[in-house]
Amino acid sequence: MNMLGELLNPENRPDPYALYAQWREKSPVVRVGGPFVAVLGHAEAEQVLRGADFGHPEPEVIADDDPDHPVDAQGRVVRAFAFLNPPDHTRLRRLVSKAFTPRVIKDLQPRIEALTTAAIDQIVDAGETNLMDTLAVPLPVTVIAELLGVPVEDRERFGAWSAAMARASDPGFLLPPEVVEKAATARREFIAYFRDLAAARRRTPGEDLLSALVAVSDEGEMLSEGELLVTLTLLLVAGHETTTNLIGNGVLALLRHPEQYAALAQDGSLAEGAVEEILRYDSPIQLTMRTALTPSTLGDVEMAAGDTALVFFGAANRDPRAHQTPDTFDIAHPPARHLTFGHGIHFCLGAPLARLEGRIVLGELARRLPDLRLAGEPEWASTVTLRGLSSLPVAATS
Repeated sequence: MNMLGELLNPENRPDPYALYAQWREKSPVVRVGGPFVAVLGHAEAEQVLRGADFGHPEPEVIADDDPDHPVDAQGRVVRAFAFLNPPDHTRLRRLVSKAFTPRVIKDLQPRIEALTTAAIDQIVDAGETNLMDTLAVPLPVTVIAELLGVPVEDRERFGAWSAAMARASDPGFLLPPEVVEKAATARREFIAYFRDLAAARRRTPGEDLLSALVAVSDEGEMLSEGELLVTLTLLLVAGHETTTNLIGNGVLALLRHPEQYAALAQDGSLAEGAVEEILRYDSPIQLTMRTALTPSTLGDVEMAAGDTALVFFGAANRDPRAHQTPDTFDIAHPPARHLTFGHGIHFCLGAPLARLEGRIVLGELARRLPDLRLAGEPEWASTVTLRGLSSLPVAATS
């Protein structure tokens, strides 16, 4: 079985890290077939993520106008800034950053704390629950929905759109047709919904991020409607699914290392280090792709222009060349270098929000429920790019 086949084997999903180690010991960069190259080493992953030799393919040009896929004046499909190269990336990221400011994120803290308290109250009342359903899924989707000003009555389908689009985040060659179709339907409905909501915010601005994005400008430049809609799609999936997996993977790692959970329960200041260690140890984002824009040498592999680098964050984050004890989970050691939020110009714009949610949730959960324990075997979701749980049964005795 080849590398990707092994990774997709359900038997290996609970622990892909042993596979990563086997592959990385052979070479930190491995050609896995055709134009695809797996990048498993930390230094090599950094090279791909920061270098001008790697980026994204140019947006495709489509002949007919398609309301589900906004196009620019040249007929190119509009993409979110995370999937563009400079100068388009630079312009769009600058515009979005002017609305998605550190102050916006800081102001969310009281609301995140209140949502966390309410979710933990539910866990206490239930005694035994699936933490994904009670806390890890609903909290981040509520935060991003409120941030964007989505009305309360629409948030259930908002979460359903996010789940469907996240399921299709894997490379296209890994996706079953029904997953692709479901994601396309979700994206179509999401874009139609936010096209109407953005129009309402233009007429009557509110205090939400959507209103800010509609109005943001820089030296006379503004986001086009298409750019706004794809940016919102990115914010939804990145702002919800990644944080959901950070919480779920983090609670599982802590409960499987009870001495670490006990330390966090005793000392809430460890929450910041716990988040960083979870991001390194069991990354909620396992894979990203970059295209070689010019002929390049990566490790011992020669890449032609157009070849695809599959950067495995989970492997790079446990590279023994970058970490002395890569397979040890320790929330108290100095912050570890990890690539979970990317590197270079594409470093995740939402990283501060994910970190804030993680610190609040993990710290408060350990403080209030120091005796929380696993109540059954967790179940992993089937995606490769986004690594997370579909079920995390826990029991609270305090």
